[in-house]
Amino acid sequence: MQETWDEIIKPKKKLLDVNLGELWRYRDLIMLFVRRDIVSQYKQTILGPLWLIIQPILTTFMFVIVFSHLAAIDTDGIPESLFYLSNVICWGYFSQCLTKTSATFINNANIFGKVYFPRLSVPVSVVISNLIMFAIQFGLWLILYFVFVYKSWGVDIRPNYAMALLPVLLLIMALLGLGSGIIISALTTKYRDLQYLVAFGVQLLMYGSPVIFPLRAIPTGSTFYWVLMVNPLTPIMETFRYGFIGAGIFSPWHLLYSFVFALVVFVVGAILFNRVERTFMDTV
Repeated sequence: MQETWDEIIKPKKKLLDVNLGELWRYRDLIMLFVRRDIVSQYKQTILGPLWLIIQPILTTFMFVIVFSHLAAIDTDGIPESLFYLSNVICWGYFSQCLTKTSATFINNANIFGKVYFPRLSVPVSVVISNLIMFAIQFGLWLILYFVFVYKSWGVDIRPNYAMALLPVLLLIMALLGLGSGIIISALTTKYRDLQYLVAFGVQLLMYGSPVIFPLRAIPTGSTFYWVLMVNPLTPIMETFRYGFIGAGIFSPWHLLYSFVFALVVFVVGAILFNRVERTFMDTV
């Protein structure tokens, strides 16, 4: 009698072998990982998920005090709280995707060594869980946004068609954070000291992005302006503000550059991830 198998596990022969169909079959497991990520983050805390709202509020408050009032950084005519809160939640989504996926192999070595499932489902679950957190924080920003729209207070807010690009912006940030994170996670299996540089590197990258200042505040011909333009996060931040508020610099070509850059990073990350996945248990 010939034996039949529900699933046959074969080694990956191609470097770029991302089986999306397999990820879809394991979607229930991915959602369990999503639940684990959210529950474990706020387990044994007094305020629990309220930290999702408290953290961006406190960060925005400190940015307003330090950068707007003390450093007198112009916010391009946008209300200070609205400007910084939008940047905080967008930057938070990208940075959380990057930092959490960068520890994929190290944090899940025990699970990976016991049972088979698509390893990429773990970083994908991180992106989804952070998307849920972003949705909650975006709801907070919308409340503040509509308050300024309704009350006016002499602020000229001009929403336009570019706000429809929000799903595209989220996709670019997800690809960029996921790709960068899995590249680092693949390298940290051999070079452990990289995990200590992630938080520091993300902090430096924040200051090299228009998070605490608008792009218009930088002289066009300066070296730092071109550094900002090379940064793929710059068009994302500027497009978000342009679409919802009407301030900022929007360029379809710059946004296309960000998308292509994020796609390349993701492809490189998938190649390294698949390559390390075969032998990482020997080095972790």
